[in-house]
Amino acid sequence: MLYIRNLIYWLVLIVSMPLMFLAAIIAMPFPKGINRVGREWSAMLLWVLDKVVGLKYVVRGTENIPSTPAIICAKHQSGWETFALQQIFPLQIYVAKKELFKIPFFGWALKMGKTIGIDRKAGKQATEKLLQQGLARKQEGFWIVIFPEGTRVAAGERGKYKLGGARMAKLFEMDIVPVALNSGEYWARNAFLKYPGTIEVVIGEPISHTLGDEAALMAACETWIEARQAEISGKGPCYRPSQLS
Repeated sequence: MLYIRNLIYWLVLIVSMPLMFLAAIIAMPFPKGINRVGREWSAMLLWVLDKVVGLKYVVRGTENIPSTPAIICAKHQSGWETFALQQIFPLQIYVAKKELFKIPFFGWALKMGKTIGIDRKAGKQATEKLLQQGLARKQEGFWIVIFPEGTRVAAGERGKYKLGGARMAKLFEMDIVPVALNSGEYWARNAFLKYPGTIEVVIGEPISHTLGDEAALMAACETWIEARQAEISGKGPCYRPSQLS
């Protein structure tokens, strides 16, 4: 039954993607219209994951979400959080590798929705583009989501935290909201199967952009996230204790 339930999810995803893109085109003339379409599409997919696959989630720390736009620095273990963060936080844009823009319908909608596309091979130019686009998104009233490890990291593993989020926080005078989650324990990286269970999301108190230099700011974010990861890890079928560093 697990395979059938997952197949239903994938069919819904594939069939709905061009419809979502069409809705995004129609919504283009409206302020943040494309982003609102993306949020509704994400809500639908989360509903299918919940009701069909049995993959639910709980959130702790919603009282820590500030009233003004901030930079969301989240753990990244699967594709799940790209859907769920849109439901947990106000309208947002992502910092993502620009290769995603090439994906039919989904990637096109990402680009239309003002996602900040980064060329990882561009070096200093990538940083400049990140800051330029990020400032524009702040001025438009968007929250900014960045995965500080730069890519998906398997449940139980720990990547190197990069300074991009802290750099934006300093330049744009936006606080950082750290987010820990264990989605990879139910939705392994690049896996077809998603397993039933309950993903845990923990939101920390905002870290002031005035805290120390960029390195100190990101170190504070990393320390908080990894401490929470230790508390919520080890509960899902894709968790591998041997992966812990």
